[in-house]
Amino acid sequence: MTIRFATREDIPGMIKLLKQVGGVHHDIRPDLFRGDAQKYDAPALEALLEDKNRPILIAGDTQVMGYAFCILRNVENDSVLCDRRELYIDDLCVDESCRGQGIATALYQEVLALARKRHCQTVTLNVWCGNDSAMAFYEKMGMKPQKIGMEVSVC
Repeated sequence: MTIRFATREDIPGMIKLLKQVGGVHHDIRPDLFRGDAQKYDAPALEALLEDKNRPILIAGDTQVMGYAFCILRNVENDSVLCDRRELYIDDLCVDESCRGQGIATALYQEVLALARKRHCQTVTLNVWCGNDSAMAFYEKMGMKPQKIGMEVSVC
């Protein structure tokens, strides 16, 4: 299996996986996520493919078995935060029919290599509470919680 940068030909496969991610989020938090939603549509994906600060990695040769959407972030001259460069994983997904084959680990390792190549100090991401399998995977990869978002319903 190859890990490579996404191309326009990958858009239908990425959309398929984006729908799977949308379903996972809806199942966890139907009060927040629409059941039929996906994070990016085809025109948005085309724009992302042109953005050098938004690399997308694809796992697979002829079909999209998984992806990692990334965002390069720079903090400079902030009044509170130290200067730093990070690679943020905006979304990482493996097709549900391909799970358990090491694809997520391969994608994650390639994200780390990309971060090093782009001179980043850290790789960061967000995981929704309730997505226990994702949390376990990232902890297994050596990630640790950085911050916690909290909420209370007032209705």
